[in-house]
Amino acid sequence: MVRYTGPKNRIARRFGVNIFSRARNPLLHKPNSPGMHGAKRKKKSDYGLQLDEQQKLRASFGMITRKQTIRYFKKAAGLKESTPLAFIRFLECRLDVVVYRLKLAPTIFSAQQLVSHGHILVNGKKVDIRSFQVKPGMIVALKPKSQNMIVVKQSIENSREIPEYLTQEPAKFSGQMEVLPELDQIPFALPVNVPLICEFLAHTS
Repeated sequence: MVRYTGPKNRIARRFGVNIFSRARNPLLHKPNSPGMHGAKRKKKSDYGLQLDEQQKLRASFGMITRKQTIRYFKKAAGLKESTPLAFIRFLECRLDVVVYRLKLAPTIFSAQQLVSHGHILVNGKKVDIRSFQVKPGMIVALKPKSQNMIVVKQSIENSREIPEYLTQEPAKFSGQMEVLPELDQIPFALPVNVPLICEFLAHTS
């Protein structure tokens, strides 16, 4: 199971957004992009812009690997529905992402850990696969023995909004996916051009 362990603050500064919702904002002391001349970057090529969009997407979903990104794109491209919509749904319906959206974890990385360490139940059964696809009607909950974790309690009380395609029961440390998300409903930490990413992946994967 691959887990990103690289420089999260560096990525946040690169895009100028606290993209990983870290309690200690990485932009407070170093607002510029990383590097000696972070504030004075040359205009990027179209290829560079496409790479940036892909990096923003991967960061938005917990730094999933390029291999995973390509796999989701190919699955989406094989469906009859809109490829960008199907692609983003595969990402948004990952169990670790749903756990984060339901505020059972303060960051996407802590959500990944909760899932991997066996703290999460789906329809009453333990699921420890981060990429597990949550479907409408499924109930995602924290194990009763895990509900006393301070980090979870603080996250539940956070003012972060729950997306409209999910419903939450804070008292039960659980929530449910009501319908599949639409592209414009997904709360990206920063703007992401999904059609451009799909076009890029279609030519490079």
